[in-house]
Amino acid sequence: MVDPLPKREIRIEVSDDQGNRYTMILKGEVTREKALRMLDVMELLGEIPGSQRTNSDRAQLSKFAKVKDLVERHFPIGWFSSKGVLMAYEEEFHEPVSLSTVSTYLTRMVDRGILTKINAANNRKYQMVDKRFAEQLEPRKNT
Repeated sequence: MVDPLPKREIRIEVSDDQGNRYTMILKGEVTREKALRMLDVMELLGEIPGSQRTNSDRAQLSKFAKVKDLVERHFPIGWFSSKGVLMAYEEEFHEPVSLSTVSTYLTRMVDRGILTKINAANNRKYQMVDKRFAEQLEPRKNT
């Protein structure tokens, strides 16, 4: 059984190519599964905000930028592995990339405060950092 999050409200707004705006609101007991379903529905209506690049734009990016863009679009919520990113990368860009390269880029994203990770033997998991708390992860300067 999944422990529900405290009662709250989630609002997602998406605009399509014709300028139509779609708003979905979930009030009450919000669980990870409900939030993921909500994102799936919104993705059917239009792009998730912040992912307005075209496929030709993405092809021009460096491998690191491709991995970062892919993680932001495909793994915005929840934990994921470097192998999952590798599979999504090869499926989307139709070009090979090594698992060690993906792992290196994910580690750099952790170092830059974009991702957080947990280590469990040979099973590292990564997660996007909630932007509301990102400034707490930045190193503090001693004044």
